[in-house]
Amino acid sequence: MPKPVILAVDDDISVLEAVVQDLRRQYGANYRILRAASGQAALDTCTQLQQRGDAVALFLSDQRMPGMSGVEFLGKAQSIYPEAKRALLTAYADTEAAIRAINTAKINYYLTKPWDPPEEKLYPVLDDLLENWTAGYKPPFEGLRVIGPRWSLNDYQVRDFLSRNQIPYVWLDPETSDEAIQLLDRYKLSDRKLPAVLFADGTSLVQPNQTELAGRIGLSTQAQKEFYDVAIIGAGPAGLAAAVYAASEGLKALVIEPEAPGGQAGSSSRIENYLGFPSGLSGADLARRAFAQASRFGAEFLTQRAISIRTETPYHFVKLGDGREISCHVLLIAVGVDYRKLDVPGIEQFTGAGVYYGAAMAEAISCRNEDVYIVGGANSAGQAAMYFSKYAHKVTMLVRGDSLERSMSKYLIDQIAGTSNIEVQTGAQVDQVQGNGRLECLKVRNQQGELVCKASSLFIFIGAAPQTDWLPDTVMRDPNGFLLSGPDLKMEGKMPKIWKEDRAPYLLETSTPGVFVAGDARHGSVKRVASAVGEGSISVQFMHQYLARF
Repeated sequence: MPKPVILAVDDDISVLEAVVQDLRRQYGANYRILRAASGQAALDTCTQLQQRGDAVALFLSDQRMPGMSGVEFLGKAQSIYPEAKRALLTAYADTEAAIRAINTAKINYYLTKPWDPPEEKLYPVLDDLLENWTAGYKPPFEGLRVIGPRWSLNDYQVRDFLSRNQIPYVWLDPETSDEAIQLLDRYKLSDRKLPAVLFADGTSLVQPNQTELAGRIGLSTQAQKEFYDVAIIGAGPAGLAAAVYAASEGLKALVIEPEAPGGQAGSSSRIENYLGFPSGLSGADLARRAFAQASRFGAEFLTQRAISIRTETPYHFVKLGDGREISCHVLLIAVGVDYRKLDVPGIEQFTGAGVYYGAAMAEAISCRNEDVYIVGGANSAGQAAMYFSKYAHKVTMLVRGDSLERSMSKYLIDQIAGTSNIEVQTGAQVDQVQGNGRLECLKVRNQQGELVCKASSLFIFIGAAPQTDWLPDTVMRDPNGFLLSGPDLKMEGKMPKIWKEDRAPYLLETSTPGVFVAGDARHGSVKRVASAVGEGSISVQFMHQYLARF
């Protein structure tokens, strides 16, 4: 971040040079010392600084200047930098005018010439002024800025990607923010092509795809090697746990993840039943810790989507979204699950414009003082309800079942019951969503009949669908798409014909030897963070057994 500015103004070049030298000697380490030889030149400098977003801490101006006096300049400078401190340099004969200027131009102090020695006559005054300025100064945010309309799917996807990767940013809606309009003008961008991501170095990305954005924020989008001991597809709890144990035991491990570490669990606002964290922790915090731990052991993370796999014994090949391929000895599928889509009229139209799947942390603050609806009755829905209750005026949970007891942990049920702005409607479902450009209301059918409810946001947590359609038929699945492994591969007590090995598959091994599965995508898995971590951890043991055969 550029240093704040001290601007010295005097038409006498010799005096100006002396002032600048004294200022640099005392304040040059923490401030930029700039000069101007007239009031108008100083105002031009102020305008340029403002356009660049630079901060000015202090104006120090001579009083007697042709064309524009010091008092006049300081009065005009106040409208450009109202928080900057203003000091006037005067001859002894002008002290009366300087005193009047304290009221008229609201200058903070005046100093008489000469100011020698500066240690006694200049620095104590300026030290006090700068200390007061620093106490009230809030440095401008130096991270990313995202400019885009709230009710836009593309804008939401950009913000969600940044949030899930824990990249700090400020979001500005051009429909409500003057600063957004000013920034678009400064970066010479059109408000018709949004979202735009603005970087501190003056560059920008307009309507970026995920790979472009990942590369700009420092995520790796190309593998460092062509071959690895183990490739892990998915960086949810199972994939992260496998990465920690594989890398810590000396295996060259690559984790392939298109979104962000943490998977579905990473969007959980609070996990309170995870072993070892009695006060609970967020899914994002758990993901951050696991990512750092795996990275410390040497695991490599790649922000790419795996689009296909193939096997040429004893190697497995993973084709990535950018067309490249990596190969490995062992492959772990830890892709987790997605929330099922809500199939009601209007839902596709408003996805990203009021309708969201999962907790959508990027939207939480935007929902302040609004009415929020949540569809679902499992732990993820309950955690989201508790999180959004901190911001929303009211949170209404629409639960298809007759109670929460069958699908939600008791600690969450108790918390929800004790939160005054959360209402649970059982036997309720959404029949239709409506609005004009964004979600505005829901048609809800419950035990009292059909109601029309005003709503700005709807968050959906219904069921789980595995992300396995892209896998080849040689990796067997159950009718719902979950991957079969270990003993579950047996049909009528016999292994399927597709299994060619003269041994039984290892516990988490799929129908393709050397391809393992862990976490929620596995048939029969327990949909809990702890169980996914456990499966990811023990999968490495079976990988070692598999590798020992070569």
